[in-house]
Amino acid sequence: MLRRLFLAAPALVWGTTPFAAQVPPALLLANVYKPGARVADYWVSEKYDGVRGYWTGQQLLTRGGEVIHAPAWFTQNWPTHAFEGELWAGRGRFADAVSAVRQLTPNDAAWRAIRFMVFDIPALAEPFTARISAYHALVQQMGQPWVVAVEQRRVDTHAALHAQLKAIEQAGGEGLMLHKADTLYRGQRSDDLLKLKPSDDAEAKVLAHVPGQGKHRGRLGALWVETPEGIRFKLGTGFSDAQRSDPPAIGSWVTYRYRGTHAGSGAPRFASFLRPVLD
Repeated sequence: MLRRLFLAAPALVWGTTPFAAQVPPALLLANVYKPGARVADYWVSEKYDGVRGYWTGQQLLTRGGEVIHAPAWFTQNWPTHAFEGELWAGRGRFADAVSAVRQLTPNDAAWRAIRFMVFDIPALAEPFTARISAYHALVQQMGQPWVVAVEQRRVDTHAALHAQLKAIEQAGGEGLMLHKADTLYRGQRSDDLLKLKPSDDAEAKVLAHVPGQGKHRGRLGALWVETPEGIRFKLGTGFSDAQRSDPPAIGSWVTYRYRGTHAGSGAPRFASFLRPVLD
């Protein structure tokens, strides 16, 4: 199946020219799920709370183009074409995944707990349904226990979707991803990919640091941030003392949690800092 799909895809280009470090790969990014989406048009999988990884065919990158210094055994005998997934340490262990990935000298023991949860083959010019079969076949051929194919399911109704979300939440998972079945891979933010979580979150770019007052005097008070849609707002809660002393850099991206948006302005309501976005 894998060989047939690859041979049948004239637009397929393997990773003969890998991305250089610092050059972000063009990845499909998710929008937030909203009621009204035709759930029957999507495949549904668990949202793994880890660090997105992109294998170029020669090296493993973050979504921002930074080289991930995995141990040699972790990527040994990986194919010379691109595929992507999530570097995941398990439910509720996001910090462990980030800690392992950020090390310039890999900690072998930490990496033994990491799984690469494969969920797509971007260069394969086939609809996502066909790419599911392709990445499952790829993972099976690789035969490495730390490389796992993400399971995809179909649901017909919003009620069934939210029942699945509740089950994942009760098991300690982060949420769900919905991937439109009949779409080709597009390296941009799109409704082809949606995320659904018990609480909303989104990303924004840091524009400025607002000095703190009172007990936060001499440290960060808030961040001025801007969403990809150009909405600017102040993010002032959710920071630890350590983060206020060493805040996210201007120009970096952060994830924030919120509850709905204000009518008219579209600014998030009750926005709270969640964590930096790992480039």
